[in-house]
Formats: sequence, structure tokens, C-alpha cells
Amino acid sequence: MSKSNNFSEHNVIAAGTIIKGDITTDGDFRIDGKIEGTIASKGRIIVGNSGNITGTVKAENIDVMGYIEGTIIVNDTLSLKSTAKLKGDIKTSILDIEQRAEFNGTCSMGKEEPAQPNPKNQKK
Repeated sequence: MSKSNNFSEHNVIAAGTIIKGDITTDGDFRIDGKIEGTIASKGRIIVGNSGNITGTVKAENIDVMGYIEGTIIVNDTLSLKSTAKLKGDIKTSILDIEQRAEFNGTCSMGKEEPAQPNPKNQKK
């Protein structure tokens, strides 16, 4: 019986773990510990209730139940659960905020489109 190579990588930083530095992964990531630095994932990042990130977080999707202070860049959906505390700047396509979630900072939403020339200003 052969095994399929179609699987998703899952990484976990457990509660009580502290990492200072940058992390890059192709797979999903769950953080229940503390990170000081940049974390980038091509998948989903989940910040658990005890998760604490100071720095930059980049991913396709991010679910936050814990604390983030810094810059958050999400290609698709950022979901702030009721226990989330976020302080910083957000760039996302979709923002979902549950009641009691805390967000202090700025937010830029939508996919940026390249500037289109104004046909009225073009010379013929």
C-alpha cells in the first residue's frame, strides 16, 4: 500500500516555550507559547489562548485567540476570536471580529489592484 504525498504540515509551539527570532514555514502553525520576531506561513496560523506574539505575522489565514502586538499581513481571512487582544496594524482581505475581541491599531482591507490609467487623461 503506498502513501500519498498529499499532506499538510502542522507545527506547534507549546505553552511555556519562548522563541526569539524568525520562523518561516509552508505548513500550518499553532502558537500557544511566545514568539518575539517574524512568523511567516503559506498556510494558517492559529494563536491559541496562551499564545503571545510580538513582531510581524504573515499567513494565508490567521485565527487569533491570544495576544499579538505588531504587524499582521493576511492574504485571505483574519479572524479575531472573543479572547483575542491585538495591538498593531492589519492588512487583510477579510476581517472577522467576534464580540469582546480587542483591536487597537489600523486596518487596511481588500486586495490591492494595480492603478488603471484614466482614459480621459490619455493623449490620442
